[in-house]
Amino acid sequence: MATLFTRIINGEIPSYKVAEDENFYAFLDISPNEKGHTLCVPKKEVDKIFDLDESDYLALMKFSRKVALALEKAIPCLRVGMSVVGLEVNHVHVHLIPLQGLDSVDFRKKQELTPDEFKAIAQSIQDHFDN
Repeated sequence: MATLFTRIINGEIPSYKVAEDENFYAFLDISPNEKGHTLCVPKKEVDKIFDLDESDYLALMKFSRKVALALEKAIPCLRVGMSVVGLEVNHVHVHLIPLQGLDSVDFRKKQELTPDEFKAIAQSIQDHFDN
């Protein structure tokens, strides 16, 4: 059975996409810690990040870096934090979170955004993403 993220990648579940290439997909977290909280996922279903082969792991980090640089330009923040937890969905995902302070990394803290806010944030990140 396909993971939630595979279903998002395949367009079966809508998402606010910010970037994509042949191997990876980045989209806004719908329960964000902060505005702009983005998930970067490989299109290949792998449960745990350290189960990726080395080349896929390095490619995910390179893709995540490009997304983070766009995110930092799009969302005013102190810096972009990165976290890999992997307990919510059994599909590798890198959290990129615009940090406003230490509480930005509290995954129990969630922001509520309107669909229009999500669309505007996604567009702003896309506009800064350098393929």
